[in-house]
Amino acid sequence: MGTSLSRLAAFQSLHIVMLGLDSAGKTTVLYRLKFNEFVNTVPTIGFNTERIRLGGPGASRGISCHFWDVGGQEKLRPLWKPYSRCTDGIVYVVDSVDAERLEEARAELHRITRFQENQGTPLLVIANKQDLPRALDVENIERQLALSELSPSTPYHVQPACAIIGEGLDEGMDKLYEMIVKRRKILKQRKKKQ
Repeated sequence: MGTSLSRLAAFQSLHIVMLGLDSAGKTTVLYRLKFNEFVNTVPTIGFNTERIRLGGPGASRGISCHFWDVGGQEKLRPLWKPYSRCTDGIVYVVDSVDAERLEEARAELHRITRFQENQGTPLLVIANKQDLPRALDVENIERQLALSELSPSTPYHVQPACAIIGEGLDEGMDKLYEMIVKRRKILKQRKKKQ
């Protein structure tokens, strides 16, 4: 059996890419995970990268991750493909209040998950800004993003969150970690059968 740390020891640091439309809260999520406090951010032009040892109380506690937070402005979205290649997991952040842009968020999410290199890559959708009035619930976010239409090989989890106070982020990272470990085990078993 072993602890979560021993299960992942052979994998070292996880490579996680954080994507989503501009103003969804990606950078706020990144720095909340790193510093466990709110950091006032500005729109990301290009990318932010941080090595973070996760500190939540669950399965992902102590796991080292290298996060790439790639800007979400339309002109930067072509960068998503190279940054997401061969990643261990994708964190896709959506603004739960901005219902008008969910169709755009859906189209971009489906485009990135269709790339051959991303087939089967675990996906954590952070339904951010749940503390605000008119925030859509998880079921509505899941339906509007058409997550059931993703490839059957792509495991996903939708996590309600408020990045400013950190609510839901540790639970989301635990789910992502569990999906990554499960995928690694499946890939290892397939390799043994060959």
